[in-house]
Amino acid sequence: MKARNRADASAARHRVLIVDDEEATRLLLARYLSKDLKVDVQLAGTCEQALRLAGNYAYDAILLDLMMPGIGGYEVLKELRAASPNMATPVVIVSVLGDRETRERCLAAGANAYIIKPVDRQALVATVKSQIAARGRPTRTDREETKDG
Repeated sequence: MKARNRADASAARHRVLIVDDEEATRLLLARYLSKDLKVDVQLAGTCEQALRLAGNYAYDAILLDLMMPGIGGYEVLKELRAASPNMATPVVIVSVLGDRETRERCLAAGANAYIIKPVDRQALVATVKSQIAARGRPTRTDREETKDG
């Protein structure tokens, strides 16, 4: 049993960054994705924390809320697309804003998908799964490859 657990732990798993200032939302999204997609999740509660994490690791997908204190989710999206290890990482906007203009603005700025809160579990899982599949196998930064190998 221990050998199997070690093998499972060492297998490459997709990693998703969830960015939302509401803890309950972060935890709910994390539970959905970790249970249904078996991905590793990392949580960020502020825009600044999200940019710091995204500056150090290339995720396989990022879920991003728009209405957050500080610079806000839209600015985080623009910074991710401008220069970071996540320039090509799929970004799924998860927001209460459901108007067409906001959705189009985010997609034009580089978001890959847009989900309106409250989140439908099946729609979320299907969207993240398709975005990860389009990206391919789990990613690793050069820094991590140097550490691991």
